[in-house]
Amino acid sequence: MIPAVRRAGVLNEDVSRQQRLVLVIAILASFVAFLDSSVINVALPAISRELGGGLSTQQWVVDAYLITLSSLILLAGSLSDVYGRIVVLRVGLICFGVASVLIAISPSAEFLIVMRGVQGIAAALLVPSSLALIISTFRDAAQSKAIGTWTAWSSAAFLAGPILGGLFVDTLSWRLVFVINLIPIAVALWMLFVLRQKDVRVAGVRIDYPGAMLGVIGLGGPVFALIEQANYGWSSPVIFLPFAIGLASLGAFIWWERRAQDPMLPLSIFAARNFAWGNLSTALVYAALSIGGFIIVVYLQQVAHFPATIAALALLPVSLGNVFLSGLFGTLSGRFGPRLFMTLGPIIAGAGYLLMLMIGQQVNYWTQVLPGIVVFALGLSMTVAPLTAAILGSIPAARAGIGSAVNNAVARVAGLIATAMIGVIVAGTLDVNSFHRVIAVTALFLILGGIVSFIGIRNPRTPSTAPPVG
Repeated sequence: MIPAVRRAGVLNEDVSRQQRLVLVIAILASFVAFLDSSVINVALPAISRELGGGLSTQQWVVDAYLITLSSLILLAGSLSDVYGRIVVLRVGLICFGVASVLIAISPSAEFLIVMRGVQGIAAALLVPSSLALIISTFRDAAQSKAIGTWTAWSSAAFLAGPILGGLFVDTLSWRLVFVINLIPIAVALWMLFVLRQKDVRVAGVRIDYPGAMLGVIGLGGPVFALIEQANYGWSSPVIFLPFAIGLASLGAFIWWERRAQDPMLPLSIFAARNFAWGNLSTALVYAALSIGGFIIVVYLQQVAHFPATIAALALLPVSLGNVFLSGLFGTLSGRFGPRLFMTLGPIIAGAGYLLMLMIGQQVNYWTQVLPGIVVFALGLSMTVAPLTAAILGSIPAARAGIGSAVNNAVARVAGLIATAMIGVIVAGTLDVNSFHRVIAVTALFLILGGIVSFIGIRNPRTPSTAPPVG
């Protein structure tokens, strides 16, 4: 009897060690993608000075990454479920590393833009697969805590990116900005080797190639149009043709997925209440994040005449809040259920934006901006990890890859649509009144996200039995 107990204890220790490895691998993989998306803005002026191309080059260095990432993320989620999360993660890490090295030695702006597109493809493999690996390894309360930790470190990437990038650009070279991520990539690949975990794959399931093609066009066309409409206008065929073809492809994609034998996106996952309502809340919350973060930084520079660096640092409490509080709220969500946090979090975040209605023509950061930012940071930290856990915990672990991809696609497309709306809300001139309108719309989206969560989200009925993380 005693040996049996000892054997059980050893087994539990092995499982705990394996879970820790999985969590660190997932964090490193997503850290790479998030770091590169935040570090790039600091390097853009230096890239333009050396390689030429002006503003158009700077836009496409950013947009090439966003377009490939957004259009391929559903396909990447499906690949993760069919071929295994570890295989897809390994391929994504290697491709991202190779593309980063090639960017660092780019001979021209055109070559750099193409390689940024390759980075976007690799990032599409990394983000849903890293989160799917957590979902398939942790359940219940342990899953919520793990997602909270993952969220905190992802936020740390956004926080570290501009700081590291600024140091490299100012003291060394913009080219070295792109090799920063080689260290976490190498560590993640080594840990995947140490993990020696076999992938869980669904037997007999194949890639839905027609669905994949329709999904790529359906996401890529509208994303391209939303990004470039400011340059060409909606009346240009360069914009309305990709947009119309993309929407038609999305309609065809849904029709095809209903009849396909092995659909890339099994529409049955939307029958899970928390998955459907959680993604609706995601759309509202991430739309608010996109327009709110954008308008604050722009207003502080253009109207309040803050230096660019100081304006960017205005939102620093948001990143710090996510770093230090996401793990806590992920743990609390696992213990008490996500509904309370998904309801109160967005409403508190919306209240933070309402506080910023006191901002006027002359801005005092400490009294007019910081209080609202701090309240918003608290609400957002309360929201993100429970939201992700509720959505992905509601579907089978075998579908975690496509579930994570859907949630990421919803967040990104909602952000792009919301950003495109800013021009309509501002109505031509950014002043105090138009700024207040955008702030009010941002608060409204956040509060609606909380209301949607209250109406639609349900706490899991089964108590947690999973071993804790760490």
